[in-house]
Amino acid sequence: MSEWGRGYRYVGPVELKAALRPGGGGCRIGSAADFGGWIAEQSAAELTEPFTFVVGMDGVLRLASRRSEHVACADGDMVLSAGEISFMREADRWTVSEVSNQSTGYCPDVTSWPAVARALDDIELGRPSGFTQEVVFRRCPDCREHNIVREDDFVCVFCDSDLPTAWNVDPTA
Repeated sequence: MSEWGRGYRYVGPVELKAALRPGGGGCRIGSAADFGGWIAEQSAAELTEPFTFVVGMDGVLRLASRRSEHVACADGDMVLSAGEISFMREADRWTVSEVSNQSTGYCPDVTSWPAVARALDDIELGRPSGFTQEVVFRRCPDCREHNIVREDDFVCVFCDSDLPTAWNVDPTA
């Protein structure tokens, strides 16, 4: 646990983490100026799709193309949150139009929102009051597979076992 919240280790396929190249992570966005420079480099086509994001253990937002893996965006490090994010131009400023915790590599809990909110506030981006799409991740205690819980149905899609109501994806957390 950092001063910004719970950290999440990468829990996805080991081959994705093993394929990381040093320094290949997402673009660090620590200020409004950083965001302004980064967004100006994005094409109109790229802006129509969500981007991959992580919030590092330092509380700083990192952004990458949607086709990037979260573990690459984070340089393989632990994160405070991860997901997908979209931006739109509103009057004379950029705002966050959609943001989720959709990351099957880190499987962050919905309670990771405060870290995202703080990172967005630090770069002066307008934002929603919470994730616009919340994804509930659980690990099955019986078959150990990761699940996305849909419609509050806490049943494993792989073995039909009951899933816990509390986040449990990383057994060492």
